[in-house]
Amino acid sequence: MTLSFNNLGLSEECLHQLEKLGFDTPTEIQSQAIPELLAGRDVVAQSQTGTGKTAAFSLPMLEQIDPNARGVQALILAPTRELARQVADAIRDLTSNRRVGIVTVYGGQSIDRQIRLLQRNAQMVVGTPGRVIDLLDRGDLKLDQVKWVVLDEADEMLSMGFIDDVKKILKQAPKERQTACFSATMPKAIRDLVNQFLKSPVTVTVELPKATPARIEQRVYMIPRGCSKSKALQPILALEDPEAALIFVRTRRSAAELTSQLQAAGHSVDEYHGDLSQSQRERLLSRFRQSQVRWVVATDIAARGLDVDHLTHVINYDLPDQVESYIHRIGRTGRAGKTGTAISLIQPFERRKLHQIERKVRQNLQVSRIPTRSQIEARRLEKLQDELREALTGERMASFLPIVRELSEEYDPHAIAAAALQMVYDHTQPELAAIEVDNKVERPKLVKRRNNKSKESVTHNRSR
Repeated sequence: MTLSFNNLGLSEECLHQLEKLGFDTPTEIQSQAIPELLAGRDVVAQSQTGTGKTAAFSLPMLEQIDPNARGVQALILAPTRELARQVADAIRDLTSNRRVGIVTVYGGQSIDRQIRLLQRNAQMVVGTPGRVIDLLDRGDLKLDQVKWVVLDEADEMLSMGFIDDVKKILKQAPKERQTACFSATMPKAIRDLVNQFLKSPVTVTVELPKATPARIEQRVYMIPRGCSKSKALQPILALEDPEAALIFVRTRRSAAELTSQLQAAGHSVDEYHGDLSQSQRERLLSRFRQSQVRWVVATDIAARGLDVDHLTHVINYDLPDQVESYIHRIGRTGRAGKTGTAISLIQPFERRKLHQIERKVRQNLQVSRIPTRSQIEARRLEKLQDELREALTGERMASFLPIVRELSEEYDPHAIAAAALQMVYDHTQPELAAIEVDNKVERPKLVKRRNNKSKESVTHNRSR
């Protein structure tokens, strides 16, 4: 196992830049893919988000890019504009040579501005398939000098319907090139694409690191029959009180509806999906990163590239269709040595999918009932006690001591402290009555008809 970037064949200049960024130990995908790509081989890599794949494919390219040569030398395709921007920013951080021109192209931004950037000096282009096709058709992007092509998150490009665009782009790139395909899953369509466009590729597979589940506490809540998901989510959020959460739903409509419900309940939350314009997405992402909004309700596809360092919770409001997507989702928290929490809401008919997830993460996930009002109150009082201990060590406490001394002449000090805590609790905690969920499964009661009178009574009541 490689323990240092020094063993991967990277240049001294590159190693120095990595050291400046604080990177000293390569991830598994980096230790396997970088030597193969430096050797000029095509690579197929199956890895999840958060495994360091951007550095795995960009470092070998940066080592060989000629900043003095005009023309695009490297093309990286990404499924969404957010991921394209994220990849481009990461590459800029990794290169110490500021003369390397890195241009990002995607829909929702002025194509004329992107054309001007391409004409100025672009050695590397990171873009979405649709916009790349537009630029190729206009003749403003030329691939005749391309030496490297990377397909990042190929399975998502497939699910978003970009596979034909990807094939069209690959056909226009020079045959004598190096190609890398990175994908979380390998459906048949992606394997067929690999067989068609890659030359004797080396296959690299990186399983979910065992350390990831250990850093992420996974919880599962069973929704009682007859209870809506939105109603069940309220007490869970009241108990967990996430500092920053990404709530995954299946559709754009669900994202809009759940966001409206949570906002009506007084929560700091916004929606993030494909119907938003680019400016709306960027504005929301900025607010989320600055903690101006605490929770974001998002669809899987829209959330690609939406990464926040301080993310404390990932909530699976809707379970994903594929088990691999569950791993992809929860991997967004618990990064860089931090801890995180992954919460899943399941309905009784989803137990089979839960068992599939358990086999994938190699853990038995305990299924809990929706938190009760007493459990939520107990957690809030526990949190209030922790905050009180912190306040007792602070400097501001001294300014309140004269009030306590004055009241102590009339009331017991314990009663004063309890009253103060009650005031704080009542003013800072929302009402719990509206989020109580009955965890019991109610069964219809059978009425035994003993005589004609009782039968008439039952009939009368039903008619009413």
